[in-house]
Amino acid sequence: MKPLYKRILLKLSGEGLMGDKSFGMSSEVIQDLASQIRTVHQNGVEVCVVVGGGNIFRGAKEASKGMNRTVADQVGMMATIMNALYIQNALETQGVPARVLSGLSVPQVCENYVYRRALRHLEKGRVIIFAGGTGNPYFTTDSGAALRASEMQCDVILKATQVDGVYNADPKKDSTATRYSKISFEEVIQKELKVMDMTAVALAKENNIPIVVFSQHDKNALEHVICGKGKFTIIN
Repeated sequence: MKPLYKRILLKLSGEGLMGDKSFGMSSEVIQDLASQIRTVHQNGVEVCVVVGGGNIFRGAKEASKGMNRTVADQVGMMATIMNALYIQNALETQGVPARVLSGLSVPQVCENYVYRRALRHLEKGRVIIFAGGTGNPYFTTDSGAALRASEMQCDVILKATQVDGVYNADPKKDSTATRYSKISFEEVIQKELKVMDMTAVALAKENNIPIVVFSQHDKNALEHVICGKGKFTIIN
């Protein structure tokens, strides 16, 4: 491996953890992701992870049905903690030291997020899994990923999705959709492309952190994208 980045933030969606299931977590998918993280970690890349909770609960969706948005988002944040703990366990079973740091205080199961503590974990060679979003309602885990990447001074945000990059339309619905190999932050914002929410894109732009969007389904996808190989879209 010849990694292009020294410190990365890997953004995983909750839906991406389900595999063929309609709900919950696939142990096979999570073990495969843990194996890929182990490979890049062993090759000297410092890894931060942010995981969503949509495989368990989506706060915004439930709020649209009449649930109080603040409460719905709090439930969603707890779902991300469940996913983070599962990923932590998968990494540890493969010999990778990992810590979950949560923006939502749940001290019985994981550490609270503290900036200097997070840096210390990275210095000790541990993978950090950021859970609980930003700890505040009305912010998505995409925004949480951009925030943590900025705080940790990551070289890049790697967003693992169900498709191999950013398209001008939904490729699952439009067979004529065209994939961008490279696109600017300004174009993403102006065209309102559904990559990450606009708060996350604006924060990444402000801190000059490129976003690379790739498919998590490709074999060794994480290793390839870190080395600049395979199909992906880079936003910078």
